[in-house]
Amino acid sequence: MTSAVVGQRTSMFAAAMGDQFARLHPMLQRRFGVGLEAGYACVGEGVMTRIRRGPWWTVPFLQVGRFRNILVPEVGTDIPFTIENYAYRDPFGRETVTFVRDFRMPRRRYRFDATMVLAQGSIVDYLGTHQHLAVDLQLCADDDGALVLRSDAQRFYAGPFGFRFPMIFSGRALLRESFDDEAGVFRIRLEVRNRVFGFLFGYEGTFRCTFPEAADAPQRLKPVRHELRT
Repeated sequence: MTSAVVGQRTSMFAAAMGDQFARLHPMLQRRFGVGLEAGYACVGEGVMTRIRRGPWWTVPFLQVGRFRNILVPEVGTDIPFTIENYAYRDPFGRETVTFVRDFRMPRRRYRFDATMVLAQGSIVDYLGTHQHLAVDLQLCADDDGALVLRSDAQRFYAGPFGFRFPMIFSGRALLRESFDDEAGVFRIRLEVRNRVFGFLFGYEGTFRCTFPEAADAPQRLKPVRHELRT
């Protein structure tokens, strides 16, 4: 049985996407087949050909996110990066998959941390080191077999406090990830936009993946704090 088939049967992404998962390119099925039952991780390494941000007033927004490993405040071209997807069971017993990106910018390194869980048939994406921000995700396959991800409602949690995060102060993400058969690479493009202020942040690049055996995520990839509320 191939890893892709295993991923279809077991991964949270297959569960959330339903029949759409089978429409993904086989390499994307393998990549998003990461799960506890599948028994493997996905480690990507490549280059972001461009990392960009919006006008000058977006800098404070991005700088605040930097302290919790959310987004990247700098811009650049040809930036080496890695992305590590490992499955583990969190302290509440939920299967969780890491999406930890490490950008090696000229002046310093930046991490963009996310962890995903399946809740009521949909993916919830916790952003940052302390899972303060929970984001609903919509996933589908396009006609070319690429994965298209759109972010939806966001909620902020800190201690006993929790509230729906006003989208006027945040942005919605649109991500497309595909596999280029000719070049043998994954291609990724992300844009984050605010409905009033427009473009906030984005990147695009290519990477190759390995699929090491894994039964747990390294501690360095796990959040400092886990949030039960979705």
